[in-house]
Amino acid sequence: MPMYWRLKRWKADDRERAIDHIAALRKHIALTVPRRTASDTLLLATWNVRDFDSNKFGQGPRLAESFHYIAEVISAFDLVALQEVNEDMRPFERVMELLGPSWRYVATDITEGPSGNGERMVFLFDSNKVQFKHIAGEIVLPKSSLVEGDHQFARSPFLVRFQSGWFKFNLCTVHLYYGDISGEGYDRRVAEIDSIAKFLKKRADADGQNYILLGDMNIVRPDDKTMKALRRHKFVLPADLTLDNDELRWVSNMGGNKHYDQIAFLVRKDELELGQSQNNAGVLNYYKAVYTEGEAETYYPLGKANGKWPASAAKRKTYFAEEWRSWQMSDHLPLFIELRIDFTEKYLKRIRESEQPVDPSTPDATDD
Repeated sequence: MPMYWRLKRWKADDRERAIDHIAALRKHIALTVPRRTASDTLLLATWNVRDFDSNKFGQGPRLAESFHYIAEVISAFDLVALQEVNEDMRPFERVMELLGPSWRYVATDITEGPSGNGERMVFLFDSNKVQFKHIAGEIVLPKSSLVEGDHQFARSPFLVRFQSGWFKFNLCTVHLYYGDISGEGYDRRVAEIDSIAKFLKKRADADGQNYILLGDMNIVRPDDKTMKALRRHKFVLPADLTLDNDELRWVSNMGGNKHYDQIAFLVRKDELELGQSQNNAGVLNYYKAVYTEGEAETYYPLGKANGKWPASAAKRKTYFAEEWRSWQMSDHLPLFIELRIDFTEKYLKRIRESEQPVDPSTPDATDD
């Protein structure tokens, strides 16, 4: 759990408000996200944390309490892929300090250029639960796979190898091209999704390892070409694994009408299984606990220094709900999934049923 001892130094009003919101957020997380376990399951999440934390758009700055809420959200999971972490890492280190000493991260350099937006992608993980397996790299498409008119990615995908329990996997996070919903920008968006999915499928076919692709894919709709580009390469989505197959569960933007964020799997047989919690996949809507819609006038005095708050209370309510709070937390909500990582019984059954022992001197004698 995050370390909140600095709160005792805050002035009374700020301290009480933050503590009340943290308590509400913890309660909402407990109702929405499965409990973390020591060794049975992995809670994996992806979250685009809006412009963290440059304030280059002049909508902030983020309040001190927002860093506490962000840390609380991250701590609900074991491993989180973050997008839109900016060049200056000092705000990010504030979150790391709150998370505590067991948390680690692996980050990219910034992606430069007009489409890269100076962003990093970061994997945050609790080292008590997740092991970094010392393989990491940004993906650049080989020239042989590019045809005339094709682009490299707007922001380089980030691929890292991890292990949690028995489960070994390569995790690739993306923040793909946004563009338009038609025309050249849309075509580039589809091409980026198709390119990364094709690249990982080729890798998986060659090395037989597990691959998970997650992040802000800017998918338009479940029936759109953007999603078809992902499914074309045999990726499995959480909705495919659930009994109700409810695509609406994967709407992860603040407005509740976008399918941008996704988690998709290319995993070996018998190694992709959801945890047994009833809420083993879904979206965490923290706005039900912090920066709730009725709090515009509470935050107006704290945020008005940005010069963007309207003069009337009615317009301030709209600006707060649709804009300001999204720069404190994000316009995206975390998408998560609970995966089983204890394959002990399957392994013991397999070796019990094997006809003869494996010669330990052979190169492939060690099981993955």
